[in-house]
Amino acid sequence: MSNNILDRINSPDDLKQLSKAELAESAEAIRKLLLETVAANGGHLAPNLGAVELTLALHCVFNAPADKLVWDVGHQAYVHKIVTGRKNWFKTLRQYEGCSGFLSRKESEFDTFGAGHAGTALSAAAGMASARDHRGSSEHVIAVVGDGAIGCGISLEALNNIKASCQRLIIILNDNKMSISENVGAISRRLSRLIAGQRYNRLKKWTKKWVKKLPYSEKILVFISRLEESTKGVFVPGMLFEEFGIRYVGPIDGHDLDELISTLQGVKEFNSPVIVHAITEKGRGYKPAESAPEKFHGLGCFNPATGEKTDTPPPTTFSQTFGQAMIEMAQTDKKLSVITAGMTTGTGLTEFAAKFPEQFYDVGIAEEHAVVFAAGLAAAGYRPVVAVYATFIQRALDCIYHDVCLQNLPVIFCLDRSGIVEDGPTHHGLYDLPFMLAIPNLAILVPKSETELKVMLKCAYDYNAPVAIRYPRGWSGDIAPEQSINDISWGKSELVKAGNSVAIWSTGREINTALTVADILSRDFNINAKVINTRFLAPFDRERLLECAEKMPIATIEDGVISGGLGSLIDEQLINIKHHGVKHFGWGKQFINHGALGKLRKHHNFTAEKIAEAIATL
Repeated sequence: MSNNILDRINSPDDLKQLSKAELAESAEAIRKLLLETVAANGGHLAPNLGAVELTLALHCVFNAPADKLVWDVGHQAYVHKIVTGRKNWFKTLRQYEGCSGFLSRKESEFDTFGAGHAGTALSAAAGMASARDHRGSSEHVIAVVGDGAIGCGISLEALNNIKASCQRLIIILNDNKMSISENVGAISRRLSRLIAGQRYNRLKKWTKKWVKKLPYSEKILVFISRLEESTKGVFVPGMLFEEFGIRYVGPIDGHDLDELISTLQGVKEFNSPVIVHAITEKGRGYKPAESAPEKFHGLGCFNPATGEKTDTPPPTTFSQTFGQAMIEMAQTDKKLSVITAGMTTGTGLTEFAAKFPEQFYDVGIAEEHAVVFAAGLAAAGYRPVVAVYATFIQRALDCIYHDVCLQNLPVIFCLDRSGIVEDGPTHHGLYDLPFMLAIPNLAILVPKSETELKVMLKCAYDYNAPVAIRYPRGWSGDIAPEQSINDISWGKSELVKAGNSVAIWSTGREINTALTVADILSRDFNINAKVINTRFLAPFDRERLLECAEKMPIATIEDGVISGGLGSLIDEQLINIKHHGVKHFGWGKQFINHGALGKLRKHHNFTAEKIAEAIATL
């Protein structure tokens, strides 16, 4: 066999020419490429190691891009990228202007539907299948859904509608978490092969056609159907899907290429929606990922020999500080309840969940439910804190408005990963703020450091009304030494540096940028800049702003969208006020690509040097 078997795979058609032994060899070669690339660039390793054989089987059986493969989330589609003509480009994974870590219709015709958030595949695939039915074409539509996303609210809504919206749809449930109970053994596997088999389904069609010629044919057909359902119900754990009108096949071994290919060839002939339940092992083939799949779900650069991170960890992070603050608060208040939506580790809550299991709720990929659940807790007298990534809270904005703020319930939203992140437009935490700033009753706080985050959490708790606290991934950086913060005046900004030439208003970690800008202005332009830590976007410190605007120009720096963010907020305050000019620095009204943050900022002229040059023109 060839030591460079991947050299022979440049499209899905090449896979179809390989023998079974060569397919198995290619699976191992792909795992090696996955490990090398993610170790060097960061990314989602464990989900893709577990989806290798499943992806190869899909591309062997179906004819993409004519047949439509729709991947949920997209972080399980690295192998799909590799075998669809992108194996060399894949080495630029997550790099600036390189291969995206998620699916993108702009990147390849094989990426039928872009995805970065969970729960979209079933609805999108149903839409494509419905369009096919209306058009009268015959292509297959296949949705690949992870076990975490199948319980997502959008997925459940889609399951409820699939039978009524399309004639044929193939759903692959990539199950890498759920265990197989005892009754799902040899009999179940044999029955699943029978159900998916071509002979069985052809015989079933022939039998129905023959029975219809007999007296009482309808009663006989009903009896046969009930007998089949009863038999499956004893041995097969998929009756939930059957109740939705979706035929169930499985579970099958998601790493057995023969079984996968045979099953997929069988379900191709189904004339109704079907779900194939494949059991896979997250992290398969790499022992560190097999033993700690959550750790290797998504991570930065690491040493593939040991699995240990190669980058120097920061002294502390906003996420860690948040988790520790919750532990300290829970020790003295049993009414504190912390809720996340499938992001326990990412939001820094692993230790809290272990120490206070009765005060912790991970509701899964269900942000809307998380918010309304929190509103219910608050209405019953408890003090809920909802911790999710800023990009995902977008899914629950109506719930924040309708269920929390309209009723003025004391829910605290802690929004991690605000601002831009390496993963690109599906994950940048930029667009929640313009929505939230328009909602009454909602205070919005932005800490410049981990120390300030802890104090803000206490202030938000004491405020006893809806509050959102937004902070970025990682740590706050080398902010100038700050005095010990014991209290924050509600709605008031902070003077970080005195000055009399220009006032730079900034939010969060961008205080670092503002201070660097002030140094450059002093050194290169003899401009003495004042630096203000905004702290509160709502309520906003209008008094200090007017005081500054009366004496000097205003500049703003924010790791957010200027339109609807701090920039717009200040423009609104000064619209009828005489002032000396305003200039804003942040992200424009556009989708920001993926890549290293430094390169993104440089490309968009969002660096301290460029900001200082622009401010000097004021």
